[in-house]
Amino acid sequence: MSDAVPDQIYFEDIEVGDSIPELEKSPTSQQLVQWAAGSGDFYQIHYDTSYAQDTGLDDIIVHGALKHAFLGELLWRFAGPEGQVKRVQCSYRGMDPAAQGRESAQEKKFTLRGTVTRKYTEGERNIVELNIEGVRADGSVSTPGNGVVVLPSRG
Repeated sequence: MSDAVPDQIYFEDIEVGDSIPELEKSPTSQQLVQWAAGSGDFYQIHYDTSYAQDTGLDDIIVHGALKHAFLGELLWRFAGPEGQVKRVQCSYRGMDPAAQGRESAQEKKFTLRGTVTRKYTEGERNIVELNIEGVRADGSVSTPGNGVVVLPSRG
C-alpha cells in the first residue's frame, strides 16, 4: 500500500456491516529494531533470533505496540484527511513472526482489516465504531480490537 494520503470517505458513504479497505504489512527485523529504538522496548525476542529461540519461540516476533500502531494506521487511512481517529484498542492474542533476510515477506505478512459496527451522530460529530483486527498469513487473528473515528459529512 502506498504512503500517500488516503482519499476522503464520508459518513453518508458507509453502512453498518461494511468492510473497510485492508492494509497489509510485512514487518521486517530492521523495522523491529527501528521500533525498539523509538519506543525503548529492547526486549531481545524482537530482534535477536538466538535469544528468541532460547526462550522457546520459533523466531523473532513483532512488538505488540507496533501491531497496535498498524491498527491505528488502518483507521487513519479509513478516516481520511478530514476525519479523526478517536480511539484504537486491541489485545494481543498471539505472537507474529517478522520477516528476516531472504524470507518471503508474503509468508510473514500481517493484514489489518475492519468492519463498521455502528454509526451515529452526536451533536455535530459523525461517529463510526469498528471492529478491527490483525490477521496472520495463515488467516488466524492475533490482534483483535475496536476503534472509533469521526468522519466528515457531504452535507
